[in-house]
Parts: sequence; C-alpha cells; structure tokens
Amino acid sequence: MAPIATSREEFDEIPTVVGIFSAFGLVFTVSLFAWICCQRKSSKSNKTPPYKFVHVLKGVDIYPENLNSKKKFGADEKNEVKNKPAGPNNSLRLDLEKRDLNGNFPKTNLKAGSPSDVENVTPKLFSEGEKEAVSPDSLKSSTSLTSDEKQEKLGTLFFSLEYNFEKKAFVVNIKEARGLPAMDELSMTSDPYIKMMILPEKKHKVKTRVLRKTLDPAFDETFTFYGIPYTQIQELALHFTILSFDRFSRDDIIGEVLIPLTGIELTDGKKLMNREIIKRNVRKSSGRGELLISLCYQSITNTLTVVVLKARHLPKSDVSGLSDPYVKVNLYHAKKRISKKKTHVKKCTPNAVFNELFVFDIPCEGLEEISVEFLVLDSERGSRNEVIGRLVLGAAAEGASGEHWKEICDYPRRQIAKWHVLCDG
Repeated sequence: MAPIATSREEFDEIPTVVGIFSAFGLVFTVSLFAWICCQRKSSKSNKTPPYKFVHVLKGVDIYPENLNSKKKFGADEKNEVKNKPAGPNNSLRLDLEKRDLNGNFPKTNLKAGSPSDVENVTPKLFSEGEKEAVSPDSLKSSTSLTSDEKQEKLGTLFFSLEYNFEKKAFVVNIKEARGLPAMDELSMTSDPYIKMMILPEKKHKVKTRVLRKTLDPAFDETFTFYGIPYTQIQELALHFTILSFDRFSRDDIIGEVLIPLTGIELTDGKKLMNREIIKRNVRKSSGRGELLISLCYQSITNTLTVVVLKARHLPKSDVSGLSDPYVKVNLYHAKKRISKKKTHVKKCTPNAVFNELFVFDIPCEGLEEISVEFLVLDSERGSRNEVIGRLVLGAAAEGASGEHWKEICDYPRRQIAKWHVLCDG
C-alpha cells in the first residue's frame, strides 16, 4: 500500500507545478508585450511628425520637443525690461503681470493734447528688442479718416506671421484686436473671438477663445501648421472672421480680414502686421447659379420622387473663396411644410454633382395644393449657413418652373429633368 500512497502524493503535486509554470509564463508574456509597446512608441516619436496642427495658448508651447525645456512665459520679457532704461510713464508695452482675469491689458490714460503720444502707441505695442520686420502698411495713420469712415470703422487686428524652416511649420500668432464695436446694446460691449482659416482649400479652420466684455481683446494665441512647404506659402491666403459670442442666439459677425500671402517674405524671421477690420462681404443679387432637378409623380402610390442632380455656376460665398454647397428640399401642402430632406455637402466647388433621390408621400390626391422648395446653401461650420439661391416648383409657379410642374402632372410615372435658374433666397 505504501507505493500507492506515494503515487497519489506525486499526482497531487502536479497541479501545483503547472500553476507555478503558468504564473511565470503569464509574467513573461506581459513583460514582453510591454517591452514591444515601448519600442514601438519610441520608434514613432523619432520619426518626422506628419502634417498636424498645434495650438499655443498665451505663449505656452505644447510641441513635445520643447515641452521640457520651455521656460515660464513672460520671463524673457521681464529680463528685457530690467536691462532697458526707464521710459516715459505714458508709453505702452506688453506687461503680462498686469493682465486682468480675461487676459486683457489695462487701459492707459494718455494726456490730452499730445499727438506725439498717440502716434507712438502702435509701434510700442511689441518688444523693441525683437528683430522683426514690420509691414509698412501696418503703420498707416488713421487721423485722415472722415467722420463717415470713423462711424463705420470696425477696429484693427494685430497679428504676426513666421515660418519655421527646420520643422516646415507655418506659424500664425493672433495678438490682439483694438477698437471693436459694441455688439451688445445693453452692456455696450462685446464678447469677441476670432476664426481663422487657410485659403483656398478651406480645410484648416481654427479659432481663439472667447474674451468676455471687452472691445480691446488681447488673445496672444499661436497656431502652428506643420507640413506646409515654404514654396506653397505664396499661393495661400489667410481669412480672419471676428465675431462676438451670443449665448442665446447666433454669434454676431463683427467683420473680416483677408490677407493674401503673395509677396510676403518670411525668410528674415517673424513679420508683425495689422489690418483694418472690414465689413463682411455680401453677395450680389445677380448670378445665383442653376440647379438641375428631376421629378416624377406616381399616381398609383401617390408619391413624388425628387432627384437633385447637379448645380452649376454657383457664386462665391464671400472673400474666402468657393462655396461648400448642399441642397435642402422642402415639401409644402397648402403652404405648410410637411416634410424636408437635404443632400450631402460638396466641398469647394461652383459646379456640384449630387445625384441624390428623395421620395415624398403626398397626403392628398393630385398635386394641386403641393409645392416643392429647393434651397441651395453654403455650409459654414460654426456659423449660420448662407442661402445661395432658391427655387420653387408648384401649381402657382411661373415661367420654366410652372411648365416643369405642369409636365409632371400631365405625364405621371415619367421622370422629367430640367435646368432651373436660382433666384435670391
């Protein structure tokens, strides 16, 4: 019986040995997986970064290579101030410690009757020690404006442009805006922020933070675009839209600034610029474009099939370039909208191809009280979509629209397509 007991003991030890080997195997596998992940991560970090966008807020660089060695923002400015002789009390400079909670600079009271002080305000806004080229157009005097022009003046935008040849990065710094109009009639102030995009592609859209209750917002925000060759910079343009935030309705558009980069040399370093904010360009009433649509009325199923085929000769949305059109289709019964559909957005084209079909159920027999409205709109992310043109087909329509509607009523189950000229929305 003794040998039998020994074999049972050995048999009981087998699960223990298997468990120990399994634990060691699991630890080894987890360690190997962690090591492989670390190796992949380190190899990715050594590669040249692909095209990407980096946002720097108030001078704090978040690019990984500079994160460890970045000093506290404002240290260089303090050292420069200590080395400079004391200037006049009424001179203006960027003292970051004197900002308020919104990031704005306190207003400095200038003595009355000193025109020389007013002339020196703009050049002293930026550090005198920096080797930066200032655009001649950016320092134009506004003392010659007439009274009508002063009433329409929407303020001035200050910004800087720079190109980093090592990283192939285009850098735009939105410094501040001055003299903005009050969009809130009650508080007589605004809550401004700025949207910026690179034209003509309109792909890269960025915006600053909102600064509350100020007409002289100091943003000091840097936007860096990687992967843009310097030879391509001359073909681009910057479009700034200055808006005022409204919590209870759509944001108010204050104005816009368009900067073609043709002829602007960035080889000598950072270039400081400013431009007057102008009123947003409004479309002219002529030339709304054309829309090709196909309609078919099925009397048996009492449905109306609408096919939005193409649009051509659409106008530009504004100074920012081509539109991003889409079509909204509304079905009306007795002047009441009962259904709506819309197509996909086509990017940056005046001649869009949609080829999208919609089927509407008709609540009554016949099409006597039915009408179809087509709205061609320009898609604008973050703001109200603007109507490019409008078309209405129905029994009360006149001209080519009325003839098209009469044909689909006279010839049911037949798909009839026609081009139509769009009118103002």
